[in-house]
Amino acid sequence: MLAAIALPGMAKVRRSARDLGCINNLREWGRATAIYTSDNQDRLPKDGSPNGLSKDEGWYVELPRILLLPPYADSSWRTNPVIQPGPSPWICPSNPRRSNGNNLFHYCLNEHVNGRGGGRRADVSNIRKPSSTVWLFDNGKLAAVAQQNNVHTNLHKGGAHFLFLDGHVSHYPNSSYWDFETNKGLTNHPDLRWIP
Repeated sequence: MLAAIALPGMAKVRRSARDLGCINNLREWGRATAIYTSDNQDRLPKDGSPNGLSKDEGWYVELPRILLLPPYADSSWRTNPVIQPGPSPWICPSNPRRSNGNNLFHYCLNEHVNGRGGGRRADVSNIRKPSSTVWLFDNGKLAAVAQQNNVHTNLHKGGAHFLFLDGHVSHYPNSSYWDFETNKGLTNHPDLRWIP
């Protein structure tokens, strides 16, 4: 009887802990972004390649250095689905997806911020509303860099977490950013700006 009462409560606590772990991961990426822009004349890191294969530039190369993480390219779990990544800012604790043999990105960079160019870097001061401009988000697909059609639709309480350029993280229900009839991301939410 006691187990029947306690089990649902324990499951809820575990879900909340996983949600908090994801929020903290995104906050770490936000902290790294702020340090990077401070050290680089207000410029954001370059996007990098959508498949994450670039070893010289890109958010997944430049931001891990700030967090003292091994480079993404050196992470064995990115190409080996058998390896459990363990706790890491790269890995959302709620996302069970593992490598497809090529890559593993639980977080995806908004390709519109730098103007859809791997070699471009936007200045944060030129972005009108950093508090509503999406920077990183819970990835529902595989790309390291993509757009609104890549957001996970059911990872955290029927939604996803988003990191904005001002460094804050927020949760949104999937109805705020996804059209289930067309199976595409929405771009009309005033607090979720995809194109600065």
